[in-house]
Amino acid sequence: MTDAATEPRLPAPDIAAAEGKLGVVCVGLGAVATTFIAGVELIRRGMAEPVGSLSQMGTIRLGKRTEERAPVIRDFVPLAALDDIVFGAWDPFPDDAYVSAANAGVLDTARHLEPIADALREIRPMPAAFDPAYVKKLDGPNVKSDRSKRALLEGIRADLRDFREEHGCDRMVMIWCGSTEVYIEPSAVHQDLDAFEAAIDADDPAISPSMLYAYAALLEGVPVANGAPNLTLDTPVLRQFASDHGVPICGKDFKTGQTLVKTVLAPMFKARMLGMAGWYSTNILGNRDGEVLDDPESFKTKETSKLGVLDTILQPETYPELYGDLHHVVRINYYPPRGDNKEGWDNIDFFGWLGYPMQLKVDFLCRDSILAAPLCLDLALFLDLAARAGMSGIQEWLSFYFKAPQVAPGLYPEHDLFIQQTKLKNTLRWLMGEEQITHLGVEYYADDYLPED
Repeated sequence: MTDAATEPRLPAPDIAAAEGKLGVVCVGLGAVATTFIAGVELIRRGMAEPVGSLSQMGTIRLGKRTEERAPVIRDFVPLAALDDIVFGAWDPFPDDAYVSAANAGVLDTARHLEPIADALREIRPMPAAFDPAYVKKLDGPNVKSDRSKRALLEGIRADLRDFREEHGCDRMVMIWCGSTEVYIEPSAVHQDLDAFEAAIDADDPAISPSMLYAYAALLEGVPVANGAPNLTLDTPVLRQFASDHGVPICGKDFKTGQTLVKTVLAPMFKARMLGMAGWYSTNILGNRDGEVLDDPESFKTKETSKLGVLDTILQPETYPELYGDLHHVVRINYYPPRGDNKEGWDNIDFFGWLGYPMQLKVDFLCRDSILAAPLCLDLALFLDLAARAGMSGIQEWLSFYFKAPQVAPGLYPEHDLFIQQTKLKNTLRWLMGEEQITHLGVEYYADDYLPED
């Protein structure tokens, strides 16, 4: 008989050196992408600190607590240097990164944009493979002229090859920083490669622009992170293609605001076996994301992503007395005066001993793109690390960054933020040949467990 503690551990892989330039190409050059790009530029010029980035500021404990080994993650694993990153993007609007960042209104122009204006103005978006049928609240002139899906796919592939050659990139990563597409159900065209390819040639509406971007990247050997709740990579055909061709993927939907709070609070209720009658969540935001989500079809995609968190954490089927009649409601309202400064209200009706009711209310005034930017940096660096380590397909250890993490078929996703963090750090320990941290702790009290002579 074997168990997780006695099964042989997979050997740590050989990791290729992070030599040369890393191209990071963003689908979308709006608030999230420009905040990410500007932040990295300021950090590498010594004008800011990478606050919010686990890869840059987080530490990782190695061995026993008594050993006092806790290096910074960027010094522990061989990540690409920030100075080696080269940025590119697609966007349906032709504004360069400086103009787009100024329009987004997230960063202070004088303090954050002007000092790096030279670098931001050099980043001009490539024409987008954009179709307003999938993002109905947006339209722009900077789009590819041939709108057939095959032509769009080949156009994205050409963009990737041209960017690699123009900037001398040794490796590349793609991050979806674009808008939420309309809701699409998985169907027969998403099951295998022949059906998928035929659907592309037939301009089937089940093939969205985000799928074309992801497929183009996989065909070019470029790892992909999906920061939106779009179906995209979460299809059998693209999951399998990534695995078969040795390309790391992860997603979906950056975990930044309200859902970040849920994945911290919900485990607390379950850990203490406190029951819950309802969790009502509402958001107001006024950026481009809010405008897009004002369309019911795009909102359904986001709602599906946000609603799945509580069921997985609370396990109502296991604890029907506590969570079997939970009313979970999510609302998002477009409110232009707030811009990128989102406000999320949560009302939690829960109960304790003898069924006595209690409430917890949270008012989270957050800055959406400020929270998302360091996630983009970590994902770019960790996906590149995974590629150099020969890790392919779904990177579940990066669930830490997503509202609706991708997992292998048949598995349920872990949503608890601290389980996700443990998974991420244990993966880094494994990559570097270090022992896993279980937090069992009995080794510190061995004398108390030893039998007396």
